[in-house]
Amino acid sequence: MSSTLAHGETPVALDKARALPTPPAPKRARSGPVADRLFGFAAKGAAIFTLGLLLAILTSLTISAWPAIAKYGLGFLTSAAWDPVQEEFGGLVMIYGTLATSVIALLIAVPVSFGIALFLTELSPNWLKRPLGTAIELLAAIPSIVYGMWGLLVFGPVLAEYVQTPLQAAFAGVPYLGAFVSGPPVGIGILSAGIILAIMIIPFISAVMRDVFEVTPPMLKESAYGLGATTWEVVYKIVLPFTKTGVIGGIMLGLGRAIGETMAVTFVIGNFNQLDSLSLFQAANSITSALANEFAEAGEGLHQAALMYLGLVLFFITFVILSLSKLLLAQLRKGEGAKS
Repeated sequence: MSSTLAHGETPVALDKARALPTPPAPKRARSGPVADRLFGFAAKGAAIFTLGLLLAILTSLTISAWPAIAKYGLGFLTSAAWDPVQEEFGGLVMIYGTLATSVIALLIAVPVSFGIALFLTELSPNWLKRPLGTAIELLAAIPSIVYGMWGLLVFGPVLAEYVQTPLQAAFAGVPYLGAFVSGPPVGIGILSAGIILAIMIIPFISAVMRDVFEVTPPMLKESAYGLGATTWEVVYKIVLPFTKTGVIGGIMLGLGRAIGETMAVTFVIGNFNQLDSLSLFQAANSITSALANEFAEAGEGLHQAALMYLGLVLFFITFVILSLSKLLLAQLRKGEGAKS
């Protein structure tokens, strides 16, 4: 034997010693109960701080708007009068402009965003996915004031000449339809603001839809394709049911962006505080645009209180929309349980 054994050590003992398992490395000590309590207090404090901040904003808006609330009550929501000289204020025109432009933006942006997300996740070749997705996301980096200037100087004249004028000629004398395209062809109004908002929220909705479509398990989609399903059937029966929460969340994100947008809408909506007709090309106003244009010049008193009342109304519109989306998701989950 070439190796030398220590005194009293036999080859059998040496083999047994080598066969013994290596002792495990010492584990890192767990954090004690004090650290866990501090983490729990920090998380709870963050939640309480958020709720407190929300209540503080609501309280501040209510106190500032109280003179207008006391004078007009809920009639403020149905009155179209807005005359700072005579101190007659009503928020119907601004509320209608906010809701109309947001609905138009969603009607345009949701199908386009869905098509973009579907193409990027199911149909696009690999070499095109990254550059196209990056190009769409870059639209979200453009400042809103640039959108507004582009809408006023470029898009507005194109809309007036190539859309509104032909539509007025085609629907002249047609009941109801003619009223929806009436008005001077100047290229600013509710439709123009809605289209600009749609362009602005498409990157947000499409990015969320694309991300949630990609988290669908590939096995589910491949199984459906293996059974002979088409791309639309896979999206409609597999992807959308699996990702409906994220899709609705993305739509709500875009809607919140559209409702709260200020500068782009201010440039193209016309800032007109009267509601003469229901034409999509009529100049109107929105809550955010009215606040941006008049708050700096509004004196203390009823005018400023009416503007704060508009801000309070915008707060409740956002709250109601968010609540409805939560109810919709809850109803969808309830329906799933009934089917199962």
